[in-house]
Amino acid sequence: MAKEVKQRSGSRGAVLAGIGLVALVALLHVLGLPTLDRLGLLLFDSYERAAPRVYEDAPVRVIDIDDESIRRLGQWPWPRSDIARLTDRLGQAGASVIAFDVVFSEPDRTSPARIADQLARGGAEAATVAALRRLPDHDTQLAQSFAATPVVLGYFLVNDHAGPQVASKAGFAIGGSPPGDAVPAFRRSIESLPELNASAAGSGSVSLAADSDGILRSVPLIARQGNQLLPSLSLEALRVAQGAGSIMVRTSDASGETRGAPGQIVAIKVGQFEIPTTAAGELWLHYTRPVPARTIPAWKILDGTLSPAELETAVAGRIVFVGAGAIGLRDLISTPLRDHELGVIAHAQAAEQVILGHFLHRPDWAPGLEMALILGLGLGLAVLLPRLGAARGAFVGLGAIGLVGAGSWLAFIQRGYLLDPTYPVLALLLVYSAQTVLVFYREERRRAYIHSAFDRFLSPEMVRRIAADPDRLELGGEEREMTVLFCDVRNFSGISEHLAPKQVIDFLITLLTPLCDVLLARKATIDKFIGDAIVAFWNAPLDDPDQHRNSARAALEMVRKLGALNAGEGRDPDLAWPGPVRIGIGLNCGLCCVGNMGSAQRLSYSLIGDTVNLSSRIEGLTKFYGVSIAIGKALHDNLSEFAALEMDLVRVVGRDAPERVFVLLGDEELAGSSKFADLRERHNAMVAAYRAADWDVAGQQLPFLMEHGNVLGLTNLYALYRKRIETLIAHPPPADWDGIYDARSK
Repeated sequence: MAKEVKQRSGSRGAVLAGIGLVALVALLHVLGLPTLDRLGLLLFDSYERAAPRVYEDAPVRVIDIDDESIRRLGQWPWPRSDIARLTDRLGQAGASVIAFDVVFSEPDRTSPARIADQLARGGAEAATVAALRRLPDHDTQLAQSFAATPVVLGYFLVNDHAGPQVASKAGFAIGGSPPGDAVPAFRRSIESLPELNASAAGSGSVSLAADSDGILRSVPLIARQGNQLLPSLSLEALRVAQGAGSIMVRTSDASGETRGAPGQIVAIKVGQFEIPTTAAGELWLHYTRPVPARTIPAWKILDGTLSPAELETAVAGRIVFVGAGAIGLRDLISTPLRDHELGVIAHAQAAEQVILGHFLHRPDWAPGLEMALILGLGLGLAVLLPRLGAARGAFVGLGAIGLVGAGSWLAFIQRGYLLDPTYPVLALLLVYSAQTVLVFYREERRRAYIHSAFDRFLSPEMVRRIAADPDRLELGGEEREMTVLFCDVRNFSGISEHLAPKQVIDFLITLLTPLCDVLLARKATIDKFIGDAIVAFWNAPLDDPDQHRNSARAALEMVRKLGALNAGEGRDPDLAWPGPVRIGIGLNCGLCCVGNMGSAQRLSYSLIGDTVNLSSRIEGLTKFYGVSIAIGKALHDNLSEFAALEMDLVRVVGRDAPERVFVLLGDEELAGSSKFADLRERHNAMVAAYRAADWDVAGQQLPFLMEHGNVLGLTNLYALYRKRIETLIAHPPPADWDGIYDARSK
């Protein structure tokens, strides 16, 4: 019962710890922990690398002002007349819209009027200056080109200081509450020249905001300046390409939707395309690997390398993004697939995904599902793990982690859903780790307790066995069939009288150490030392099916070991050894109560019961009968193969029922000898005649027994019987005499 209560208590503590950790992970999931959120993003990056978007020939192209274009056409910025020529050729080739990831914020320094001003300041001829001033202005040429072709200009959004609002050409309609603070807000913009803006069909933000680790995983489709919503370059290009008038923004509470907080963006609709977004209006990008077919170098268009027919085939009906990829001009970004990618590629891929209807999307129900997994799997493992154990718990936990990971991966590749397994996996790992550590700590404490409690009283092998399997140790009281040994030094008071205190201690250590070594080698548990006495027992805390034989052999070996010590073997020759030392050993077996006993302040592993008391009385009888080892009838009945003789029928102090007491003389070898068999036969005949009050027959056996029993140390026993018989002959007992000897002392 005590074991079960302790196990339940330990399991309850582990379960509560697991529940607490699950609650902590759930709280972190609600609040958001940047480190863990980043782990989720890195996992999504690995998904993209493992399964990038397969490129499809969508109606999107990129015109790259690359290094070769700079080499062929000259240093950037090019004259706006060249940009106008590029725009005209793209427009004539049938581009549906041309979106510039370039901001023309300053007048063209190569315009004829500006060159004329420079020459005039340098003293050039007036005719030359006048002729230059009559030539067309490059910015005007570019504005005229923009007016003839659908163009979307880019602008930067910044927060360095306040400025005028962007004059957006796109209108917005809101379904639901107005977008909240999740939409990025900016105070100022850097736009192209007003003349150019006025000629363009649309304008959009080219600002891209990477995540905290510098990786661009999504593009903002809308931004906010004051109360005005502004489109991104890709969103505006899609609007202009379709000839749409306004952009529809649907928030979480539109049409009764309540799964998100009011004002969180759910989707953006432009023309025929509806785009699922984050709450901030961002589009998750699913990048393709680099595709040469998507990009056309600007020089091939401007120097005529591409014929009009080839150019028409390349760009007709397509949205064309123009960006700068030359060294020194690069608008570089980092993506899950590449460390260095052109910024314009992000706008182009966003437009591709919208047109193809290929979206990565983190649904608004994803946090709820992740929370359900945290609670369901985490709490389930917390409850089951103490019952399953570390090995099976690891199998279950790894299985759950595998299922969560596999579900997240399948959702990505099959539905484009971004479901983050980080927090559910963290909950499982924390629960398993914490509960395993707690169980390990508890087991180590149990092992430490076992070592501290038993390593001085058990053999090292037994301590290792208990420590390896503490459940085999039943702490608290329990009843067991046990064998108990009491060993006492004869005449210890007389010995102590002639030795100094330190000499007494040295004597006891020299004597008791080898005797205890014998006991431990025979799997005994040493209970206690009572001065010069040893109390030991068998069959606890570990089962010992051979307890009776082990106890008998231990007693016999202790007597032999004492003989060796008396002969000087194994002891310091300078030690004060008080002549031949004798011991008395009492043994008995029976039912005992064993376990932790004592008070609330101090406990010891010990045993109590009638068997213990009787063993102590039997040890005391060895002095009276002059033998080294005496055993009770219960133990004798389990040692039929050992050499033992019945000594007497004794009523010991404190017990009403008499006990048959035997002397243990040797092991199987002695018991099997013919001389001992003859001695046992005559001994039993003597005892039987004595109990029958047949003094003559009993007395006739004594000369033989005294002669042959002397070798076995039975001289005092037979001398006692001879004296008894003589006394009984002289003073006959009453008719109801039962032959029981009443011991008057312990």
